[in-house]
Amino acid sequence: MLDRYLTPCYLEPHQARTKEPTAYENLLGDSLERAFASGIDTLEPLVEFLNAQGPQPLTTDLWTPEVLAAELSRLAAE
Repeated sequence: MLDRYLTPCYLEPHQARTKEPTAYENLLGDSLERAFASGIDTLEPLVEFLNAQGPQPLTTDLWTPEVLAAELSRLAAE
């Protein structure tokens, strides 16, 4: 009977999403997940990983720390 009064204390994975991710967003997310799974947890190696594995950034030919920060900020604001 108490179960109906208990609510989960976490955010549902897609609760805050306003639209389906684009193919580019899915590729970027997959690459970030692979990088984190391989133990990469700092910015410079992450940028190197993305430049080697893709996807290519939308605004330039190569990822830099500044390009990655701007892209993650842009995606978070959507």
